Amino acid sequence: MAHVIERDKWAEAPDRWQGELQCGAFGSNSCLIFNYLPGIGGGPRLHKHPYAEIFIVRSGTGLFTVGDQQIEASAGQILIVPPDTPHKFTNLGPGPLETTDIHENGSFITEWLE
Repeated sequence: MAHVIERDKWAEAPDRWQGELQCGAFGSNSCLIFNYLPGIGGGPRLHKHPYAEIFIVRSGTGLFTVGDQQIEASAGQILIVPPDTPHKFTNLGPGPLETTDIHENGSFITEWLE
């Protein structure tokens, strides 16, 4: 059975791609996060998951810390973080950083490290 999930079920605002959805309730082994970071800085603090996470950079430029690597990723690039790897990111500017993050699990499992 297909599921259509309305925007008001996951989006934080009607005019911005920002919010999250745990898709396990709909039979999918994934979770989605739509990030919109308007200013320089911000972003999640260091954490890890027992599954891979995929970052699709839709606009802007972010600095991703992945294990001991510092990776600058810009619009159009995709970054894959392996399971159990500490990671975080921040907006380098100028302008907003927008990402779509795909968690390879039906519900979020996050261990915060800072």
